Amino acid sequence: MDTFPKPRVVVSRCLGFEKCRYDGSVISDPTVPLLEPHVEYITVCPEKEIGLGVPRDPVRLVQKNDEKRLFQPATGKDVTEGMQSFIDRFLDGLVEVDGFILKHRSPSCGLSNVKIYYGFEEKVNHFRGKGMFGEAVLRSHGSLPVEDEGRLRNFSIREHFLTRLFTMASFREFKKEPTMKGLVNFHTNNKLLFMAFSQDTMRELGRITANPEKQPIEKVTGSYEVLMRKMLATMPRFTSWINVLQHAFGFISDGLEKEEKELFLNSIEEYRDERIPLSTLIKLLKSYALRFNEEYLLRQTFLKPFPLDLVKITDSGQGRKL
Repeated sequence: MDTFPKPRVVVSRCLGFEKCRYDGSVISDPTVPLLEPHVEYITVCPEKEIGLGVPRDPVRLVQKNDEKRLFQPATGKDVTEGMQSFIDRFLDGLVEVDGFILKHRSPSCGLSNVKIYYGFEEKVNHFRGKGMFGEAVLRSHGSLPVEDEGRLRNFSIREHFLTRLFTMASFREFKKEPTMKGLVNFHTNNKLLFMAFSQDTMRELGRITANPEKQPIEKVTGSYEVLMRKMLATMPRFTSWINVLQHAFGFISDGLEKEEKELFLNSIEEYRDERIPLSTLIKLLKSYALRFNEEYLLRQTFLKPFPLDLVKITDSGQGRKL
């Protein structure tokens, strides 16, 4: 059985953990409970933490001159300073987290599409932007996988998030006792996965791992992590996954019957046309690797980027059109 390190994930508390929304409700979200057995959650409700209570009068973001204010229209309270103080304390106190799942459209936690009003009046125009806490998270931890639960309903976004999340957790485990041998193993195990994100960056990470200048392990690890995070931030194109599938297929194709080769190549075309998910092809590849005991493929995280029971084909309906 494949084993995975447990990522540490900061999550909005209203996403199934506590009735702490402004109206005293809790959000039923499919992704958060699905992940729960595999991660360590750190829950947060910024509005409750600054003493607004549950239930509470709603807050809104207001653009005033060149700054945003967090305002509670029903009471006339400006809670900007209290929220900023909490944000600073909370984010400064976080140690070794691997990702965030935040409530979408929330004036505190929202990462995008949050209403920001042009004034304090009741009826005033608005534009869309980020919540106070969400914006601070992106500023301080933006190189980590940070998503809202609304976007995670999209199949492609969810798989990208999970791949990044478990890769970061694995690297955090390596950093507990970093060695050059350990870094070589990490890079070797992730080669095909990284190839899908960027062949050029994968090669550059290999050059860092080779450490020709014999730099201290801490410096090498730091350089590697910065570049890896940047690479993982951009979702691979489906054509890049196809390139990796074809590359991996080369390791075992000679041992397959003609009909089996045709099945795999036809399945690639079905994936190209969005008729089957990537996980179907990965499962086929893994079965071939097991049959031929192809050790190089079997150690590749490309075949198992995250726990199998997190592979769900439910989707928001947008497919690859993000």
